[in-house]
Amino acid sequence: MDAVLRRRGLMLVLSSPSGAGKTTIARRMLKDDANLSMSVSATTRSKRPGEVSGVDYHFVDKTDFNLMLNRGELLEHARVFSNYYGTPRGPVEKALSSGRDMLFDIDWQGTQQLREAAREDLVSVFILPPSTRALEERLAKRAQDPPEVVAERMSKAADEMSHWPEYDYVIVNADLEASVHQVKAILTAERARRDRLVGLGEFVRGLRAGH
Repeated sequence: MDAVLRRRGLMLVLSSPSGAGKTTIARRMLKDDANLSMSVSATTRSKRPGEVSGVDYHFVDKTDFNLMLNRGELLEHARVFSNYYGTPRGPVEKALSSGRDMLFDIDWQGTQQLREAAREDLVSVFILPPSTRALEERLAKRAQDPPEVVAERMSKAADEMSHWPEYDYVIVNADLEASVHQVKAILTAERARRDRLVGLGEFVRGLRAGH
C-alpha cells in the first residue's frame, strides 16, 4: 500500500473592507471544500436576522468576552464598529492538529495577531473591490444596516484597504467566479507546502532506503 503523508492544517484568512465580497467568497469555499471549516468567532454585537448562535458567531456579552480574553482563550481579538470580536483558540488548534483547514473572515487587526501567534499556519488573502463606487453600491444593496452605518463603513474602507501589503495574496473581486477560483488555487498550493507535511523527512529517507 502506498504511504499517505499526514498534513497539518492551515488557517486561511480572508479580509476586506465591508462589502468587497469576502463573506460570499467564504461561503462558496465552504460549500465546495469538505476539508475546510469556518472558524466561528465570539462577538459582543447583536445577532442579525437569520443568524444562528454557534454557527455564525458565538454571541456573548462584554463581561464574558473579557473573561475569555483574560484566560488566554482567544487567538486574536479586535474592536470593530464599537463591538468586539475574537477567535476561540481551542477549536482551531484541535482542527489544525487533525489536518483540517480553518477559514477566517476577520479584519486586518485580527490577521496581525494571528500572524504573531502562528505565522507558519497562516495563509492570508486580502479582497479588494473593483472600485469605490462598486463598494458603496454593494453596501447599499445589502440593506442590513442603516444609512449612517453604511456611511461609517465607507469612511473606514480607505484605512482598511491600506493594509493590503501585510497579506500573502491580494485579489480584486471584479468577478465572483474568478475570485473563488483564485482562492481555491491559493489553497491548493498552500496545502502542498513542504513544511506542512508531517514526517516528510522520514518518508523520503524510507524511499531512499528502498522501502
